[in-house]
Amino acid sequence: MAKKPLILDIEIGHEGFFLFQKFGLGGSAAEELEKLSQARSLLNNEKARILHVIKNSRPVSVYRLARILGRDFQSVRKDCRLLENLGLIEFEKIGKKRKSMKPVLKADRLQINIAF
Repeated sequence: MAKKPLILDIEIGHEGFFLFQKFGLGGSAAEELEKLSQARSLLNNEKARILHVIKNSRPVSVYRLARILGRDFQSVRKDCRLLENLGLIEFEKIGKKRKSMKPVLKADRLQINIAF
């Protein structure tokens, strides 16, 4: 199944930066600033490594993802939640008794547009 690219539009207005996501997200100024803060924190090597491993290794859980990355589980879980909030990944429930949450890419590309 082909994935759609996630497009984030950042606009600079008289009140500062505002982030709009092409999939219908929007909201109050406080919500926009929170999303912008999340988008800023997206652009680091650890988040890039997470996305790369999810795409290529397809780990069955966040715990397995953390093991592959050689990172602390809680830190990886926190980073995954941020990636989920931005719409880049989602979690699939795996198993019947003890449910694992498998991270899956929702988008295969991120495009960021900044308007001045």
